[in-house]
Amino acid sequence: MMTKYRFDEIAINCVEKKKPTADDQKCYIGLEHLISGSLVVSSWGSDVPIKGEKLIMHKGDVLLGKRNAYLRRAAIAPHDGIFSAHGMVLKPQENVIDKDFFPLFIASDYFFDEAIRISVGSLSPTINWRDLRELEFDLPPLEEQRKLAKVLWAINDTIEAYKNLIAATDDLVKARFVEMFGEIGTDPHNWGLTTLGECSELNPRRPKDMNPYANYSFVAMSSVSEDGHIDASIEKPFSEICKGFTYFAEGDVLFAKITPCMENGKGGVAKGLKNGAGFGSTEFHVLRPIKDISNSYWLYSITMFPQFRADAERVMTGTGGQRRVPITYLNEYKIALPPIDLQEEFADFIQQADKSKSALQRAMTAAQATCKNIIAKNI
Repeated sequence: MMTKYRFDEIAINCVEKKKPTADDQKCYIGLEHLISGSLVVSSWGSDVPIKGEKLIMHKGDVLLGKRNAYLRRAAIAPHDGIFSAHGMVLKPQENVIDKDFFPLFIASDYFFDEAIRISVGSLSPTINWRDLRELEFDLPPLEEQRKLAKVLWAINDTIEAYKNLIAATDDLVKARFVEMFGEIGTDPHNWGLTTLGECSELNPRRPKDMNPYANYSFVAMSSVSEDGHIDASIEKPFSEICKGFTYFAEGDVLFAKITPCMENGKGGVAKGLKNGAGFGSTEFHVLRPIKDISNSYWLYSITMFPQFRADAERVMTGTGGQRRVPITYLNEYKIALPPIDLQEEFADFIQQADKSKSALQRAMTAAQATCKNIIAKNI
């Protein structure tokens, strides 16, 4: 039998703050450290001084990204420390919700669908506690929650294992890149340094001869993963998307320029586009390979190196959740230019790795669907 509770009967909103010290930089967790769809925080810390008061968190607390709520970011604090003021630190009301079930509940579509519905603001929709606390949710008895938690955590562990294997495949690709070409920004083979702007076409213009009556792929930011997958299955009429969106074509590289998508690694090679072209979020930069000079997968791999993204973060412009990488960063980024035949050999290696990743991704998606079905049937 389900019982309905207000959210403030389910969760405690911890609002204690402090001004960060130099020591706090090491354990600071920002919204950029939370990965959509994962309860695990695998990186933290800041290389620059942290400004403004931050929320105090304790190991085991649930960290909720309240800004840009549509990204569905919730995770378990891996240690004591401080958390972004653009988030919430939540603890369970254990007389109502099991402490092991609580993080799974917060990460569920059941919770996020309602939280997103009441979020406010157009540019960075934000969840406010005064509205969230009033929401009502059905919960099963505590004993049922405990049983559900055991099953769901077992599936969640399997999902994280798949993610680790996918990450290991990405690391293998990066190692192969370094083996063949050297570290990005260096020229160990004396091929000569150039720039990304010289060996790719950046943000190419839409051609004037596109069919105005045809459908083309539409790629929102949510359709691009952090591991190189682009879902190009959505199609829209040219008339709906030809203005106000970013144009790209088959084989172009998409690079998310806005925080936190850039830091999280969103991007990939656009493949399987309807009628060979697509339109998408204005928060993408596009890199187009130049025939006989550069290869799509070689270009994409450059953008995926942690060093490339760390350098990009340092030159971002804007404030808060609206910081972006300027196109000048890509245009001027120094890179050694290997022969095209080596780039294509590397591309073949990546495509083989992608087949392995796709199999893992399908298995992970099936496990995630099982989790969602169990929650949907029981709460």
